[in-house]
Amino acid sequence: MRRLLCLGALLLAVAGCATRAPYADDATLASVSYRDPGPASLTLYTMVNNRTGKGGHSALLINASERVIFDPAGSFHSDLVPQRDDVLFGITPRIEQAYRSSHARSTYHVVSQTIEVTPQQAQAAYQMAVNYGPVPGAFCAAATSKVLSRVPGLEGAIRSTMYPTNLSDQVAALPGVTSEKYYEAGDADLQKSMEAANLALRDAPASAE
Repeated sequence: MRRLLCLGALLLAVAGCATRAPYADDATLASVSYRDPGPASLTLYTMVNNRTGKGGHSALLINASERVIFDPAGSFHSDLVPQRDDVLFGITPRIEQAYRSSHARSTYHVVSQTIEVTPQQAQAAYQMAVNYGPVPGAFCAAATSKVLSRVPGLEGAIRSTMYPTNLSDQVAALPGVTSEKYYEAGDADLQKSMEAANLALRDAPASAE
């Protein structure tokens, strides 16, 4: 009986933690659709702890038929950025900067690793990301590495991993990758950093693109 009670309590706790993933409708996504005029590309974001060097999160910016961020189990939310499951849409340069700024703070910096790909490769990554569905917490690197490992031409070069910095090391070994580190000295609290980035995004004029 006690075992049953404990099991029931566990199930209730799990159910209480479950949240419904955002799911913007087609019209909303179409209204913000954006494609960067540059070449098709994939950019891996890795949020790295400034003190330990360990990775805290992985995400993937995809410049294909439109520009999106696959942000598996991510924390970024903005009333200006529609989201479907774990994909953020309408990623203009201003939105991209807000995304990086929301993660870079006194305790973390953001490593961006970009590789130019063919339009077909970028579109394959895009389709996998938008069809992936919600990702459980702590599986950001696993989901991101799974998408990258299935891009035509990258099979075998990228292996599945649970560790953001391991994925970053794998991407660093790909030919033609360019890398950048982004720092800010904002509040160490992630939620406060997210709120500050969202406020800055709302206050910035549309001409800031």
